[in-house]
Amino acid sequence: WLIVCPCVSFEAEKHAGVSCVTASMDDIQFEEAARVGQIITIKAKVNRAFKTSMEVGIKVTVQDVLTNVEKIVSVAYATYVAKPVGAEKIDLEPVKLLSTEDHLEHTLAIERRRIRLGYEEVFQNLMQETNKEGDYCVTFEEKDAVSTDLTHVQSIELVQPSHANHHGNTFGGQIMAWMETVASISASRLCRSYPVLKSVNMFKFWGPSVVGDRLVFNAIVNNTFQNSVEVGVRVEAYNCEDWIKNQPRHINSAFLIFNTVNDKGELLTFPKIKP
Repeated sequence: WLIVCPCVSFEAEKHAGVSCVTASMDDIQFEEAARVGQIITIKAKVNRAFKTSMEVGIKVTVQDVLTNVEKIVSVAYATYVAKPVGAEKIDLEPVKLLSTEDHLEHTLAIERRRIRLGYEEVFQNLMQETNKEGDYCVTFEEKDAVSTDLTHVQSIELVQPSHANHHGNTFGGQIMAWMETVASISASRLCRSYPVLKSVNMFKFWGPSVVGDRLVFNAIVNNTFQNSVEVGVRVEAYNCEDWIKNQPRHINSAFLIFNTVNDKGELLTFPKIKP
């Protein structure tokens, strides 16, 4: 996704005619792994424009140069927001529908937006209710349960010009790549192997980061589910002044799902965990 985001940003800005920033990514499922030496094809298309935001559909495929077999890596949907200069307001032009597929994606986009907003509202309400109930005290009887404290991983990255777009904002794909790295290390502490990323859920930007910011990534295993594990990652940004005052800006959070296989390709079981 490090190379996907610039491609998608250009498509969004081509339609809007102004700068655009990533607002969120719908849940991303990975069907196939891309390997060294294979050809990756990225296709992006604006499916529907709302008032100031738009949905961009993304399809990533991989082709093996030896067998000429092409497989789908992932199909995903990103929401981009137009970012006008100054106080100018932007009303995005409707998307021109040229084919039956365009009409279908245009219709589905409004349904995906409705589900997206409803999903976010339910999650926020759940978090508020959880906070009202206070701390939990649960006794685990599992003898081999692993403490989640052992899975906590922190990483700090300095945003440099190569990590940002032509507006100075950090690439969303770069942030996702850093998140995957720290989450993978967290998951590996349970499976003692190399975890394979299967999906990225609820990937949303709460604020921007720019060149010169320090990004702090905190990852921890939330739970295990027999053959998979969920790792939560929180990203906070600091500029020089924020760093001195210890005043972080929460810019992103996501949940990453991993599994792992043995030499025979069989799924391995993750141990139980305890808070």
